[in-house]
Amino acid sequence: MEFVGPRFCCVIFALMTGLASGLELAITGPSTIERASGQTVKLECQFTLGPDDLAPLDIEWSLLASDNQKEDKVVILYSGDRAFEDYPVMKGRVHFNSADPKNGDASINLTGLRSTDTGTYQCKVKKAPGVRSRKILLTVMEKPSRPRCYAEGPTEVGKDVMLRCVSAQGTHPLQYIWEKISDSKLLPAIAVLDPVGGTVNVRNASAGVSGTYRCRAKNLVGSEECILHLNVTPPPNTAGIIAGAIIGVLLFLIILAVILVCCCRARQKKKYEKEICNEIREDVPPPKSRVSTARSFTSVGSHRSSLGSMTPSNLHEYALKPQYDKIPSSEDFDRPPSRAPMAAPIFTAPAPAPAPRVAGPNLSRMGGIAVMIPAQNRDGSIV
Repeated sequence: MEFVGPRFCCVIFALMTGLASGLELAITGPSTIERASGQTVKLECQFTLGPDDLAPLDIEWSLLASDNQKEDKVVILYSGDRAFEDYPVMKGRVHFNSADPKNGDASINLTGLRSTDTGTYQCKVKKAPGVRSRKILLTVMEKPSRPRCYAEGPTEVGKDVMLRCVSAQGTHPLQYIWEKISDSKLLPAIAVLDPVGGTVNVRNASAGVSGTYRCRAKNLVGSEECILHLNVTPPPNTAGIIAGAIIGVLLFLIILAVILVCCCRARQKKKYEKEICNEIREDVPPPKSRVSTARSFTSVGSHRSSLGSMTPSNLHEYALKPQYDKIPSSEDFDRPPSRAPMAAPIFTAPAPAPAPRVAGPNLSRMGGIAVMIPAQNRDGSIV
């Protein structure tokens, strides 16, 4: 009986306070709401006033902090018959549902929802001496982004083929659903599906696994899908590829060797021809006509020059020798041959006989070449 008295007093005080204030909140609308990002949501808060609630009406909506060490953030406020909506938490995206909230409608509308808007919202109505509040949990979910479908690893017969489906954005939990949309429209019997990870594992794949697959990623607020065309091919002929590569390398080396041999032979041939051109052959006869005639005329000139250097002592001996170097003139060819008597030896030095002259045209017909002979004085020296 000792504990009954205080409890009974508290109940009586609460009833008296509630009857005295007369302020009540109507429980309308859900206390937990889930919406997708970008959508609009209405948070319900209806109230009724009593005749004893004479103080000014204040309505405050706030976003409660998840950590007790942080402060709650005011979203919108109604006080003194005026609405204040320029708080930075949801500036420009929150409005009262009613143009005059004091009529009993303190509900608000949130537009352009974002994932950061997720939290617990509290509606507090004050009209002294009455105070009432209500909490609503809002979860803003993000729709899955378009997933990416691909095959991981080699897609060959006899290999393990892994199909993956990944959505980069979206509020968890996400669920992935794979299905085959070609041929039998059934996943292979040996396929292992992971709806949370979004994978399909096919062990020891065969050619029948090939086809078109579709993956759909979804959550509570939406879904997206992607298409994958899978082609399982036979394994490549590794031995044939290696043999072909070896043959190609050998052919390349052979062609390169042939090119080098041809270049060396061409270089040797060119060097041999150059040496042959510079070599003097001993079995080749000397030139006859023009070169011999020119030499005869040159020797005649040399004899003439030597005559100028003779003294009277050796001039007699030279006169006794037959003149084989004398060139016949045109008069000698016209005159018949005759035997002239041998001249008697004299002891005086005769005057040097003038050298026979040959006409220019005759000299050219005979193949001779004109040679310039330097002049000499009586002493035999060159002028």
